[in-house]
Amino acid sequence: VIPSMRSLTAEEYVEAFKSFLDHSTEHQCMDEFNKEQMPNIVAGGITRLCHCRSHKAEHASLLLGDSLAGQDLKMIRILQAVHPGVSIDNEIVEPNPQHVAAYKELVNQAPDLQNVSFIWHQLTSLEYEQQVKEKGTHKKFDFIHMIQMLYRVEDIPNTIKFFHSCLDHHGKLLIIILSDSSGWASLWRKHRDCLPATDSGHYITCSGITDVLQRLGLEHRVYEFPSGWDITECFVEGDAVGGRMMDFLTGTKNFLGTAPPALRRRLQEALCQPECSSARDGRIIFSNNLSMIVVES
Repeated sequence: VIPSMRSLTAEEYVEAFKSFLDHSTEHQCMDEFNKEQMPNIVAGGITRLCHCRSHKAEHASLLLGDSLAGQDLKMIRILQAVHPGVSIDNEIVEPNPQHVAAYKELVNQAPDLQNVSFIWHQLTSLEYEQQVKEKGTHKKFDFIHMIQMLYRVEDIPNTIKFFHSCLDHHGKLLIIILSDSSGWASLWRKHRDCLPATDSGHYITCSGITDVLQRLGLEHRVYEFPSGWDITECFVEGDAVGGRMMDFLTGTKNFLGTAPPALRRRLQEALCQPECSSARDGRIIFSNNLSMIVVES
C-alpha cells in the first residue's frame, strides 16, 4: 500500500532544506551580495542615525525575520566593520525551534560579537506583529531583513507594510526572494500542474514583491544575483539525497515514494526544461537566481 501524500512537518522541512543548501549556491550568492552591496547599504542610513541620536554611545537596531543564522552574523560583522564600536541590538523572529537553537549555538561559538545583544522571538511574522500591536511597543529598527520568508506569510502586502512601519528614519528593509529569471519562476508559471496540493505557500517571485512595493509607494532598488542548485540526484532512482531535495522542492514528505507515477514523471520532465535547468559537466543545474530588494524607509 502506497502511503498518502502529506506536507512536510517543521522538522522534516529543516532536513529537506539542508539538502537544498548543501547542493545549491544560495549562501554563496548571498555572500556575494554581502560583499558587493551590504557595506554601502548599511553605511548610508545607519551612519546618519548613529550621529543624530541622543544616545551617548553609537547604536544600531536590527530586526531579522525568519532567519538564516550564518547570514545574519555575516551581516552583523559587515555592520561592525563599517561602524566600529557601534552597539547593536539584534532581534530575531523565527518560528522554527531548530533554527532558533542552531542560531544560539552559532552565537555561543562567536567570541568576536562584542557589543551585540540578541533577543529571540520564536514566532511567525504574523504572531510577532500581533504581539507588537497588543503590547503597544512599536520599536523602530535601523535595518530589517526578510530572507526567503515571504512565501509562507498569509498576507504579503500587509506583512511588508507592517515591517516597513518598523523602520526608523533612514532605515533599510532588505527582502531576498527568488528572481523572475529563476527556474522556480518558470516551474510555477508554466508547470504548476506538476506540483502537488501538499506544496503549501505562495508561488511568488521578485516582480510580485515589486508590484506590492509600487502599490504601497515604497522606494526600492533591486539587485540580481545568479545562483544554481545541483538537482542531478533527483533523477537517480532510490537516491536518499535526491529524495530529500524533491521533498524540499514539492513541500511533500517522501514525494518520490508517495506521488502518483504520472505526477512524478511530469515534474521530473518539467525540471529538465531549458527554462528551469541547464546541463553542466554532466550535472543538471536548476536555476536558483535571487533578487535582493532594498526598500527605503
